[in-house]
Amino acid sequence: MSALTEFTEVPVVDVTGLLGDDPHERWRVAQELGRAAREIGFLQVTGTGIDPALFEDLLRVSKAYFGLPRGVKMQTYIGRSRNHRGYVPVGEEVFSGGTVDLKEAFDLGRDLPADDPDHLAGRMLGPNQWPDVPGFAAACTAWYEAVMALGGALLRGFALALGEPADVFDAYVTKPPSQLRLIHYPYDPDAVDTVGIGAHTDYECFTILKPTAPGLEVLNGAGEWVDVPPLAGALVVNIGDMLETWTNGVFVATTHRVRKVTEERWSFPLFFTMDHDTVVAPLPQFVGEGEPMRAPLVAGEHLFAQTAQSFTYLKKRIASGELVLPDGSLGLSSFGQAARHAGGAS
Repeated sequence: MSALTEFTEVPVVDVTGLLGDDPHERWRVAQELGRAAREIGFLQVTGTGIDPALFEDLLRVSKAYFGLPRGVKMQTYIGRSRNHRGYVPVGEEVFSGGTVDLKEAFDLGRDLPADDPDHLAGRMLGPNQWPDVPGFAAACTAWYEAVMALGGALLRGFALALGEPADVFDAYVTKPPSQLRLIHYPYDPDAVDTVGIGAHTDYECFTILKPTAPGLEVLNGAGEWVDVPPLAGALVVNIGDMLETWTNGVFVATTHRVRKVTEERWSFPLFFTMDHDTVVAPLPQFVGEGEPMRAPLVAGEHLFAQTAQSFTYLKKRIASGELVLPDGSLGLSSFGQAARHAGGAS
């Protein structure tokens, strides 16, 4: 099982060597990734090679979009989508703690045509809802593709850290429903430095996050909250439910939350996941004699079930019988420290 420690800060890993051609450097960086995944479940990565101008463009178009009147933003309301894309107003998303945070968001993914067979099958794949903001689609797409490429390199690094061939997971990432979320926490002069929303883990394989201000906290092995301050030139990476399952709990999907802070805050998590039909089950080397084995997950079904239990518009569709949770769906807070400590978004 995981050796989640009583850490007081998250490590910083320079992944330059992971992106190069030297196999010894790739192996060395992979060991650092593995150590962070086992002991903490969170880290910050530098040396990603991503052009800073891509983030500047993303932030610019995000500010332009979220500065629009609410009625205009609601024209791309996520509830109008059949594949969970679009505007998320304040109060739409509620985690297991049941409280509502003062935040709004916009969810997008790889833009696929409306006649895509996976979209027609009701999966979380298909077209984005693009607002009429100059450069919005281009800036979001450029950032998405750059961070997805980094995610592929990190996935190979985690594979090496597990003693597997670097490409062992590559076949499961051909058409993943990985989503990029643009999150806006408005300036709130009345905010008290307390919990924002219920603590949670991320449903996917791992998350790559770019925040602009403090607020993110992670839960350590002693049940204490540890601050993760933004670091110039770095991206935050945290393990999700699927890597926890693949390693039978050796890699931990660490619970995290966002404090309520007065300053305006922007946050851009990309949730890196696997193809819909991927069966995620503990790898043989992590299943010892007499040791409990995590139940396998179907990646797309787990992502849908967790999402459906935390978004108001999807809960209404379930209540009406329009949607049905997959058999064996887990409840919220079934992973990481959230399963052991009472506790929000990236």
